[in-house]
Amino acid sequence: MTRALFIIDVQNDFTEGGALGVDGGAAVAAGISRLLAEHPLHYDFVFASRDWHNATGDNGGHFAAAGAEPDYTGTWPVHCVADTAGADYHPDLALPAGTVHIRKGQGEPGYSIFAGVDDSGARTGELLIEHAVTDVDIVGIATDHCVRASGLDALEHGQRVRVLTDLVVGVNPDASAEALAALAYAGATLATSRDLAAA
Repeated sequence: MTRALFIIDVQNDFTEGGALGVDGGAAVAAGISRLLAEHPLHYDFVFASRDWHNATGDNGGHFAAAGAEPDYTGTWPVHCVADTAGADYHPDLALPAGTVHIRKGQGEPGYSIFAGVDDSGARTGELLIEHAVTDVDIVGIATDHCVRASGLDALEHGQRVRVLTDLVVGVNPDASAEALAALAYAGATLATSRDLAAA
């Protein structure tokens, strides 16, 4: 068994005070850091994704057109533009050495970590195969969007998936509950970080 942790989009623009700030985002950042500090040997690999949108253009319709109101389901305000403070990881997220950094949404919506690439241009799915990863735990932001998409893609890719529900936070509570239900229905296990002590 080879385990990986997927840390989804724990970025300044998705936490309190950001362009698309989610209440509880900073607490999730701190909680993930605590998880990694308390269980330094639990994961063979850590993958951390970031939205990394182009500064020009609408990124495949992801950004609402100039003068148009975003609908907050398919179109969004400008956020997580490459090389800006909003795209940086939240300061309370302490990543270990060797973390695989995945950038996604470069010219496209890019909700799932599987839509992104590492610094060498390799896609997430390719890296999982290369490292023979069999099991993936998922944490991060937002439950009802990028966490959901990443989890469903990981299941489709053949990983055993566990979502740590105390270390995810969503935009909409109802949609987040629906996302967790959809992940469980598709085969993911819903757990909490406390379950790692027994793993």
